[in-house]
Amino acid sequence: MQLPLPDNAESRRRPGTRRLAGPAARCRQKFLGFFPGGFRDETYVESERSYKWETHERWQEALGRDDFRRLLGAREFAEIAARAVRVEQRSRHSMIFSFEKMALRDAVRPPEGAQAFAEGLFELLHGRGSVARRFERWVEVVAALPRRQTRVLTWPLITVFGFIAQPDRHIFLKPKVTRAAAQAYAFDFRYSSRPNWETYAGLLDFAATVRRDVRDLRPRDMIDLQSFIWVQGSDEYDED
Repeated sequence: MQLPLPDNAESRRRPGTRRLAGPAARCRQKFLGFFPGGFRDETYVESERSYKWETHERWQEALGRDDFRRLLGAREFAEIAARAVRVEQRSRHSMIFSFEKMALRDAVRPPEGAQAFAEGLFELLHGRGSVARRFERWVEVVAALPRRQTRVLTWPLITVFGFIAQPDRHIFLKPKVTRAAAQAYAFDFRYSSRPNWETYAGLLDFAATVRRDVRDLRPRDMIDLQSFIWVQGSDEYDED
């Protein structure tokens, strides 16, 4: 599902030749400081990209559209939920916290929770209508899932499955890191702690801005764009 690369002179420019100024230029410089080869840098691919792409490939094997539809038709809701959770758990670097995993497992254990999760996730990924409406409906579904002690309605849980299933169109939102990255980039990211379409659309706009600004580095998909954002906001990449 990798996005085709643009075949033009701009896309073939060497890393470091894109002219930017101010915060965007500093963010680009920071990324290339860690990964001089850009999105094809061997260290970048190993540390940031490969495990996310491998998780996507496992999703395609476990819950590709045809298998997902077949399991829905057979009312195998618990199996769908189990496969979705298992794919994320087997990632080399988990993208959600352990308390979020426990909350999700509790939420999909009752039959009604598994059914709501399975049907809502299929609608998000493969349903009809606008992305905005499908996302809003997914938030409603997750908000209504059974819960014990820990809330299941968090940004990472709302966005992780779209991201690993369809990295050509969906992106992952870690609040603290994303907000720090937007501040570093001087991007007006209007964040709300409760998942909602306006905030998610703002993140998609942020990713589109980054894609435009680093197009000569040839980002392939949202995995590359999310990784660029991660480098800007994560303590893991503190330049000090």
